[in-house]
Amino acid sequence: MTLTLPWVDDPFAEAMRTGRGPLWLSRADGGRVQLDVERWCAPAAGADHGLLRRCLRSDSPVLDLGCGPGRLVAELLALGVPALGVDVTRAAVARTHGLGGPALCRSVFDRLPGEGRWGAALLADGNLGIGGDPDALLRRVAELLAPEGLLFVEVEAEEIDERLTVRVEGADGRCGPPFAWARLGADATAARAAKAGLTEVERWSSHGRRFLALRHDGIGPVG
Repeated sequence: MTLTLPWVDDPFAEAMRTGRGPLWLSRADGGRVQLDVERWCAPAAGADHGLLRRCLRSDSPVLDLGCGPGRLVAELLALGVPALGVDVTRAAVARTHGLGGPALCRSVFDRLPGEGRWGAALLADGNLGIGGDPDALLRRVAELLAPEGLLFVEVEAEEIDERLTVRVEGADGRCGPPFAWARLGADATAARAAKAGLTEVERWSSHGRRFLALRHDGIGPVG
């Protein structure tokens, strides 16, 4: 029996090769959340610019976790900010390389360069859901950041805090393997981040998207 992996052996990988959707995260209860493939594969625009300006102000190299096709990495480099993308999908990493951006085909939970020394990190485009365990993910990001380093995280527009099992579904109805995912609003994210030693310093909304800036206080997880 061949092991299949989400984001690797499912319609997402094909969408990264073609730059086109539509794709959805399909829930076990029949609900679907559309993935914004065309926006991810286009140049940085809209709410991305406010996010990138804050990265500029951090005056630090940026680690983009779940970089996808690399639009944020490419734009950071164009602005003169050193950046590295990380993604588990080879097609996404290849697309980032095609834009001239450095990227590694790894999980955020794998060994990464510069652990404990990154001045800034990104979790954009729903990537707070990675692994379906936001507490574990936020603790991992805290390990990657230097003391006083900043995490810029995109959260859900509504105040939710849910863990669920989903599949990536393509336009033809084909689905990849099931995997754990999470969706959190701003309040739930700030509360869980505090337990990981990440303190909220700003929240903002732009073009229908919502974000938090969190600072690593240099202290380990609480509890």
